[in-house]
Amino acid sequence: MSDDLLHVRKLITAFETDAGLLRAVDKVSFSVKKRQTLGIVGESGCGKSVTAMSIVKLLPQPSGRIIEGEIWFKGRDLASINPAEMRKIRGNEIGVIFQEPMTALNPVHRIGKQLSEGFILHKGMNKKEAWDASIEMLKLVRIPAPEQRISDYPHQLSGGMRQRIVIALALACRPDLIIADEPTTALDVTVQAQILDLIKEQQEQLGTAMVLITHDLGVIAETCDEVVVMYGGRVVERAPVEEIFHNPRHAYTKGLLASMPRLDTPRKTILPVIPGMVASLQDLVIGCRFCQRMKREGSVIRERPLYQEISPQHWVEACPVCVESL
Repeated sequence: MSDDLLHVRKLITAFETDAGLLRAVDKVSFSVKKRQTLGIVGESGCGKSVTAMSIVKLLPQPSGRIIEGEIWFKGRDLASINPAEMRKIRGNEIGVIFQEPMTALNPVHRIGKQLSEGFILHKGMNKKEAWDASIEMLKLVRIPAPEQRISDYPHQLSGGMRQRIVIALALACRPDLIIADEPTTALDVTVQAQILDLIKEQQEQLGTAMVLITHDLGVIAETCDEVVVMYGGRVVERAPVEEIFHNPRHAYTKGLLASMPRLDTPRKTILPVIPGMVASLQDLVIGCRFCQRMKREGSVIRERPLYQEISPQHWVEACPVCVESL
């Protein structure tokens, strides 16, 4: 743990609903080292974004809250610090790249004002210094004519340019960690590649670690050092990226990889799919949730599988049915 920049330990995040307190993240654990990129992958509704927003304490209020666990970042437990302390860290030591730039940017303020706020708040700059620093950030993320664009409103920019602004906001104060929550979801394929290259380039230049939330295994393969596979609010497998792709052990991970098209896949090939659907939060079982989806019966449904290391740096939720040859 002493080598980790971020260490999440047995995190439980829940939402208050009419059906009671429902766990969206259920005892999730992982760590991120300096300069490392950790990918979190899984289907929609598996808890990826809730995990990310728990780290920076941006859960929907008043329903969402952390009810158990620890989030250690540079020697401080973010799960227990007060809102004022968290505001000093968020945007300064931890940057966030949101998946939808139109909701991440304030539509009634110019780009320059939104970028300048971080420099004024966290770096103590005056307005002139912050404005000049904001222009430099626009240059860094390759916004054309930054001296003019800095006075634009978000709606005057294309989707790709808005996402570059969001990246500039996240990188402005040279954070130690970036949380990137599906940063290319709303963009076309060409722009996606440009944005990912930009994030990777800036990350390498600044020496920043990153937690990348995505459902795209191709992005994981190109970008990440280590992978966390989530299902039903839990981590079902965690390993270095090469190990995940060449030696997946959990049935869910194998299903995700099998459903990914490859360059050598013949045309008109019907890719395999994982049958069934993720159960709703109020219907999730205590035991193996992938067995629940596959409609398997028995003790694997009733008892939660142990989360254990089956080989160096390779962890799985060790359901005897989902993980063969333990």
